Amino acid sequence: MRRKKIPTWFVLIFPALVILAAVVLVPLLFSLYSSFTPYKLTRPDTLFKWIGTFNYQKAINSAVFWAAFGRTVLLLTIALNLEMLLGLGLALLVSRVTRGQRALRTLMMFPMMFSPILVGFQFKFIFNDNVGLVNNALQSLGLTNEAIPWLVDKNLAMFSIIFAEMWSSTSVFAILILAGLFAIPQDPLEAAKVDGCTPWQTFRHITLPFLMPFIYIALAIRSLDVARAYDIVQIMTNGGPARRTELLWTLIGRTGYVDAKMGYANAMGYISIVMAIFFTIFFFRKLNAARSELGMAG
Repeated sequence: MRRKKIPTWFVLIFPALVILAAVVLVPLLFSLYSSFTPYKLTRPDTLFKWIGTFNYQKAINSAVFWAAFGRTVLLLTIALNLEMLLGLGLALLVSRVTRGQRALRTLMMFPMMFSPILVGFQFKFIFNDNVGLVNNALQSLGLTNEAIPWLVDKNLAMFSIIFAEMWSSTSVFAILILAGLFAIPQDPLEAAKVDGCTPWQTFRHITLPFLMPFIYIALAIRSLDVARAYDIVQIMTNGGPARRTELLWTLIGRTGYVDAKMGYANAMGYISIVMAIFFTIFFFRKLNAARSELGMAG
């Protein structure tokens, strides 16, 4: 009997498959299994007790979970819309620059180079009650006599987080939209100019429809980032005050690592993943519709 020769392609990809299985597949299967158990970090024996969908039912019936979900949707809605508008405006301005445009594009990418943890520490200092740059600037200008508790007030804390998110990620929209502006064919723009269209009409009926696929790509990318926001919120407010800024993944982290209820935390995590998939599907459907209007769908 001749030995079967192992295909070369299999030999080449086998190490990658082993690494992917060890780093991705095994932890996913373990977390999925533990979500059907009362697993507690302080009690390893609970990992072997099967309780079915109890954790999922508990999460779905939890007011705390849905409050965190509502705050996540609020952050996602406000941050994405503001980032999109600012990114669009920034891209339009940069596209009109004739000299130094490469330097401006590089500067636009600067906030993206910071990790979310560093951004969180940076804005925690900027919005600090006593030594923060914002309060010092407002008091120096005579706009206020008292220190504003940006990270302690229940309303201002969420505003501070949204501001930090916008600073770090508006450039994602700006760069993608700028790429869309460079890809727009000049013939429709020149025809609109000959027909006497105003700049607003040209933008509304020609430029914006061409940009929509790029905008939806940016929305899909950023919606996944915001839906699993953790680092910035954890550093800036730790979910406070009184959990008023606690989002889905900060709640999951608190449940799993502070309360040690890892099985329950994993169940909430999988519910959150399912909801994030729905957001992604929504934006990709919008993307395909925008592509179809331009005749780009294959």
